[in-house]
Amino acid sequence: MKPIVTIVGRPNVGKSTLFNRLAGVRLAITDELPGTTRDRLAADISWADREFTLVDTGGLEVRPVSDLSQKVKDQVEMAIQEAEVIIFLVDVKSGLVVPDMEIAHQLRRSGKPVVLAVNKCDNQERREQAAEFYQLALGEPIPLSAYHGTGIGDLMARVVAHLPPIRKVPEEPGLKIAIVGRPNVGKSMLLNAILGEQRAIVDEAPGTTRDAIDTPLKYNGRWVLLIDTAGLRRRGRIAGIERYSALRAFRAIGRADVVVPVLDATELVTAQDAHVAGYAKEALKGIVLVVNKWDLAKDLGWDEESCQQLIRRRLPFLSFAPILFVSAKLGWGVEKVLQAAVEVWEVRKKQVPSNELSRWLEQVLSQHPPSTAGRHLQIKKVVQTGVNPPTFTFWVDRPEWLHFSYQRYLENRLREDFGFKGTPLGLRLVATRRRKARSRC
Repeated sequence: MKPIVTIVGRPNVGKSTLFNRLAGVRLAITDELPGTTRDRLAADISWADREFTLVDTGGLEVRPVSDLSQKVKDQVEMAIQEAEVIIFLVDVKSGLVVPDMEIAHQLRRSGKPVVLAVNKCDNQERREQAAEFYQLALGEPIPLSAYHGTGIGDLMARVVAHLPPIRKVPEEPGLKIAIVGRPNVGKSMLLNAILGEQRAIVDEAPGTTRDAIDTPLKYNGRWVLLIDTAGLRRRGRIAGIERYSALRAFRAIGRADVVVPVLDATELVTAQDAHVAGYAKEALKGIVLVVNKWDLAKDLGWDEESCQQLIRRRLPFLSFAPILFVSAKLGWGVEKVLQAAVEVWEVRKKQVPSNELSRWLEQVLSQHPPSTAGRHLQIKKVVQTGVNPPTFTFWVDRPEWLHFSYQRYLENRLREDFGFKGTPLGLRLVATRRRKARSRC
């Protein structure tokens, strides 16, 4: 599991701007209004051959003046407890203020490694002013500008130096399955039905399961790890301890080989269902969709065919994923869940010989060549370069000309022609070397 690095600081010091800078993409909402970021966000970061999960937090108020700020405080404190390294961000324009001192005292008590970063050091004068923060007794302050990207290398060098050493951990069971979904769709009840015993607490109140729960079991002679996760709520509706549960659920998806998004037959596909399933697809995980509470289908006027059509319309990006209809409460169809997950996992380990791929590429290009608006484009070679997830590398003379719709076509053809059911495929485009034209006298 990747170590966690958490950014903390009082409101409006630039935490989300720094998070976006490090993540390389605008993931957090940034605004001049203090307190814009209320729910933590997370992104996987790679720096100097080390990987870790970066967590953004809301502005920390040591003495909250509202219920909302108290909830943010609780959330930040949980993030501090779970972090391996903490980036404490302060603002040189505001100078050293009492809330910074109070937060520094709290961080010293945590016993965690703290990297002190002084933001908004946009010129030499402000960089010199950063020395004022030595008074926080947290080591050397690192001047930086999250907005302009200066000082980031110094910050990350210090962060990486504090990361725990890479340890070889015992191998987990070969197949890891994460059961995910919104609160109260029946994830824990499904886990219990699969296991045939009470391993997870089941309650009518949404959000009973707070942490990811790992349960190993033997299925058809092989070890499988089932990961039950807390229900994922819509951003803005996550309060208190559930904020960190959402982060753990996303990390559980990252650990899994196959993800089982659980839908509720009484509500079917909501925007949050699409969000969770989309995250699993972006992570290139195998996917088995499960519609729970199917014992209520007759009263709801559903049949499997019409329900499948609705799901395919609302989740068109999961056209490759099998759909199962179960009742965890009554045990209907539960035995198919593990079977389907194992089948998807076997598919994810499939390796297509290079000679077959060469013939396949020739056929595909002859049947449907890429449209390039009259420009000359050649796809010269394809090789499978990875499994779990299946990954294919295409050598293209002009990768930037290959439209995303044609890349999707290639993925669909690979899945259809070689039987990659239930899993997204990774496609990599590599530019081939182009010969320089000889100059003519």
